[in-house]
Amino acid sequence: MDFDSRLAKLLEQANIVKNPGREQLIRDAVEGREAMVSAGGALATWTPSESTGRSPQDTLTVKRPASASTIDWDSPNNIPVDPDTFDMFLEDALAVLNAKKRVYELDRVIGADSAYALPVKFISYRAVTSLFADNMFRPMPEDIERSVFFDRPFTLLALPYNKLDPSRYQGRLRIDPRIKGTSTMTIAMDLDRRIGVVYGSAYCGSAKKLMFSVMNYMLPAEGILPLHCSANEGPNGDIALLLGLSGTGKTTLSADPRRALLGDDEHGWSNAGIANFENGCYAKLIDLDANKEPEIFRAIMHEDDFEKHGAIVENAMIYPDGSFDLTDDRLTPNSRGSYPLAYLSNIKPSSVGEHPSTILFLTADANGVLPPISRLSKEQAMLWFLMGYTSKLAGTETGIVEPKTTFSRFFGEPFMPRNPDIYARMLGEKLAAHGTDVYLVNTGWVGGPYGEAGRVDIDLTRAMVHAALSGALKNVAYDENVQFHVSIPKTCPDVPTKLLDPRKSWDDPVAYDARAVKLAKEFSAHFDKAYGSKGISPEVVAQCPGK
Repeated sequence: MDFDSRLAKLLEQANIVKNPGREQLIRDAVEGREAMVSAGGALATWTPSESTGRSPQDTLTVKRPASASTIDWDSPNNIPVDPDTFDMFLEDALAVLNAKKRVYELDRVIGADSAYALPVKFISYRAVTSLFADNMFRPMPEDIERSVFFDRPFTLLALPYNKLDPSRYQGRLRIDPRIKGTSTMTIAMDLDRRIGVVYGSAYCGSAKKLMFSVMNYMLPAEGILPLHCSANEGPNGDIALLLGLSGTGKTTLSADPRRALLGDDEHGWSNAGIANFENGCYAKLIDLDANKEPEIFRAIMHEDDFEKHGAIVENAMIYPDGSFDLTDDRLTPNSRGSYPLAYLSNIKPSSVGEHPSTILFLTADANGVLPPISRLSKEQAMLWFLMGYTSKLAGTETGIVEPKTTFSRFFGEPFMPRNPDIYARMLGEKLAAHGTDVYLVNTGWVGGPYGEAGRVDIDLTRAMVHAALSGALKNVAYDENVQFHVSIPKTCPDVPTKLLDPRKSWDDPVAYDARAVKLAKEFSAHFDKAYGSKGISPEVVAQCPGK
């Protein structure tokens, strides 16, 4: 019997709860001891140590002849798995689900624009995991028939607390040094058959990111550019996109009370404009400050009856009185909060908007050599989009304990499966067509590297972001930074002039020069390795630091 027939048979069983109400999922999570109720009413839950972040080495893509040429297998994040092994995942997953007393089936979509919303059938036996899907994935629109994906739905099976049998997968999956044997976890997707499996990873973000990887693969074939970004809208309808990896401030900076939020993580840019993929937010909570990040704090910590609340606090310290300590990172610095967009005070309910007038690339530079804000030309924007430079921060992946220099193409390499020239070319075309301004914003260190200096104050970053979005930086004078091929504004409202030029903010300019040269060489070496044979245009190559 094939997968579709076996799945249909499973979904006919009496243990299936089809599209449960939100309150039922909350009650089941508490009664099943999957979570406890915090003082404000949000649910607190914890995962095993191996599930406090994503597991990139266990994230697999089925390699089939039909799609193999469309995927960049040179990328370290596109790890192939053979179809037979994936079928074994499905066989094991269905066996587990058949044996459970209760299984939840949710019908949702990814995408606020019904013209390309992807129908998703989400199946899991865990109430908290299903509540997370209810927070993050969108309700089925009434006009789903108009979607280009209407007859191409996706199925996702989530088995967060079951483990694969290592003896069954010996020689098929990697050796996990943590357990000194064959891995017992997989986050796998079959892009041709449109099936995904999360098996053994209790980190809620595993399901979310699998689905966004699927969208990032499917959309370019429809002429739509997927972007790992947040988006908000000004009072005049102007759209801003903020691109950046976890820990660069994307969620924080996009939650601006002066601008309506469309979404905080993934969007599509079609011929009609911008549309959010999701229904909620999944914010980092470590050191969350109620004064500096009031929107996020209030969304999670507001008081309500627990059956109506439904925000999920994942892996944060909680005391016996039900209060959280968000400064405690002993379990993980990657504590997270999942909540519906509606919990924020200033959102655009439709989550769609016009073409963006401004794009911000966010980077947390641990070297302290990049300017806090700089302007990019179209070719420079394509280059920085390809490079996706930042310093990966502690906790976003298992094993990362301090900032580490990384290049993550399109500010989301693990979730961008296609060949890189596709995404870069589409960005360049859209920037040219719509006259979008692009700025690089360094939310990392100034005055010196990590360990010797501090991060840019969030209020100063907000001032620079506001200047970029308001148009205040359009007509100021700029200095060209020949090392990194960016233009640095000489002035910026409400920001000390000395801060704008990174070399001037260091006590030792010679030390700055040495550090800048080192980083530029890392850019050049990575570009040659990742893109030397990918057909990137010479105009874009010339904008790479170190070249």
